[in-house]
Amino acid sequence: MSKIVVIGSSSMDLVVTAPKRPIAGETIIGESFKTIPGGKGANQAVASSRLGAEVIMIGCIGDDNYGEVILENLQKNNVNTKYVEPVTGEKSGTAHIILAEDDNSIIVVKGANDYVTPEYVEKALDVIKHADIVLIQQEIPEETVEYVANICNELNVSLLLNPAPAKRLSQNIIDKASYITPNEHEASLLFEGLTKEEALRKYPNKLFITEGKNGVRYFNGQSEVLIPSYQVEVVDTTGAGDTFNAAFAVALSERKNIDDSIRFANRAASLSVTKFGAQGGMPLRTEVEGSMEA
Repeated sequence: MSKIVVIGSSSMDLVVTAPKRPIAGETIIGESFKTIPGGKGANQAVASSRLGAEVIMIGCIGDDNYGEVILENLQKNNVNTKYVEPVTGEKSGTAHIILAEDDNSIIVVKGANDYVTPEYVEKALDVIKHADIVLIQQEIPEETVEYVANICNELNVSLLLNPAPAKRLSQNIIDKASYITPNEHEASLLFEGLTKEEALRKYPNKLFITEGKNGVRYFNGQSEVLIPSYQVEVVDTTGAGDTFNAAFAVALSERKNIDDSIRFANRAASLSVTKFGAQGGMPLRTEVEGSMEA
């Protein structure tokens, strides 16, 4: 069983399903509303655990009802929450999600996730040191991402950076991450001034650009490779990227080669969009392997 440390956000997803997205000034009638535990960090922790890894989550929750539900949900999914602590007087992070027209729009309010500081992460250095791979995202402070990139580099621990939500990063973080997995929008912001092809060639076997239903593109040192995705009936795309990153991390930590790791991750992500909710759709290891053999 591989050991994965996830450093990142946890939140409560407030999900509205609607026939379309309202334009500015418009009010429309929605179809349904649900509250579901989420946050990119927690999502990736849950997905990694369901895919067979031993997972430790490092993060912060609020001292509110949402925080209690988030913590219970992580534990229910066999995620080690020793380093998930409530912040006194702070609300848990929330993600406000509109599902419409086979896609999602999301506004994130970070709340307690802003307290995932370098000093907070430092308390968990020992578990980071013994991880097969560390997963991190950008719903926590940038200085924490920089700190984790530096310590993983010093400790020779692989770091998978999922640069979402999209924002620019220091060259130091880019250089020290082992794997970077932006979508096309995130890649254009991250590597401004470079074409997609130029960015891929600059970071062979390190930069993996996810292209939704088209698949995942990277440069293997000799040629550009596109690993196609699996075509399925889409119910909810929320959490598909998190499922991909978790599955990619699990496969890499098990020493699968890059192409096989991407195929495994693509299959897991494709299964995740066939069910409702970011975590509700995340597949078990047996489901992914069974569907790949079919």
